[in-house]
Amino acid sequence: MSWLVTGTGAAAGVGRDPRELFEALCAGRSAHAELRGFDRSRYNARYAYEIDDRPVPGADVPGRATALLLDAVAQAARDAGLGDDLSGVPVLVGTGLRELRSAELWWRDGLPMDAERLHFGRALRERFGTTSVHTFANACSASLYALAMGTDLLELGEADTVIAAGVDVLTESMYGLVERVHPVPPDQVRPFDRDRTGAVMGDGAAAVVIRRDTGSRTGAVRGRLRSVGLNCDAHHATAPDHRGIAAAIRQAHERAGVKPEDVDLVMLHGTGTLLNDEAEATAVAEAFGAHVGVPLMTAIKSMTGHTSGASGLIGLVTALNALDTGRVPPTPGLSHPVEEAADFRFVTGEAAEAELSVAQINAFGFGGINAVAVVEAVR
Repeated sequence: MSWLVTGTGAAAGVGRDPRELFEALCAGRSAHAELRGFDRSRYNARYAYEIDDRPVPGADVPGRATALLLDAVAQAARDAGLGDDLSGVPVLVGTGLRELRSAELWWRDGLPMDAERLHFGRALRERFGTTSVHTFANACSASLYALAMGTDLLELGEADTVIAAGVDVLTESMYGLVERVHPVPPDQVRPFDRDRTGAVMGDGAAAVVIRRDTGSRTGAVRGRLRSVGLNCDAHHATAPDHRGIAAAIRQAHERAGVKPEDVDLVMLHGTGTLLNDEAEATAVAEAFGAHVGVPLMTAIKSMTGHTSGASGLIGLVTALNALDTGRVPPTPGLSHPVEEAADFRFVTGEAAEAELSVAQINAFGFGGINAVAVVEAVR
């Protein structure tokens, strides 16, 4: 079984809609800049991949995650021809931190905070009339978990149309945590490079509209979702296990009815951390076997930063644009691949051009929460 993607929305530091984001990624532009959202003097790290939407640099405002989510959902709904009335459409949101930044600003600066707005349901109801909202806090694979639940609702006949979304923004607590778990403060994301120093966080949101394929084409179709493979290997609280990742990839291929040699593009998770990149490369090499050199591979966190719960769907929206245009964004900062990825067909330097039909999107989170999606071009 497969499902049609009929609308997309996205925002990250280099673009505020899917097309703008994709063009920036293909041009190799990066949102990498000195931290603007809060006081840099509190940290040894200095950089982030933020969306520059604050009224005053260094003076953060509450509700940014909610605002980005609403914008991404509105883009996707408009693209799908749904308008602003989503009262009959379930909205499934993947996020790592929800509105934690608003809670930080309330606790430290005394900015007003309505506890009910730490969740997204109220804002979605006010903006779109949405009555069915579910939130998934599955770390960095959260938005692909939301997507998987959306396919379940469609397959079971619980809905005809579903919106899956993801969002996360920088918080001081997470920024400090990421800095301190690395041997040296990470400066930028260099996925799969031997000189990488770790993950650097970024703001981001994405949403897709999916519906059952009834055979009738009443509007634009952005692509076909063939499968989402999921597992939780629970190997370690933070350290990844390549065996769990490889199993999720194989499951996604099996559910999609594709073989490794059928995959033209892999959107790697590519966080730039010391353990994750090697584990992901090992898993991809195992799952693809002799065909590991077939698909083009890229890792866009080099330009968006690690957008946490939104990263899976940002990768999926990017993959759909790649399938549509035949262009694949490069991976800036990747000069000397790790040994485990020696046989990968990385796109570096400039965007690549190729005939693309099938793409795979990886997303992996703490605790071994693994998700892999497979999408196909519709022509």
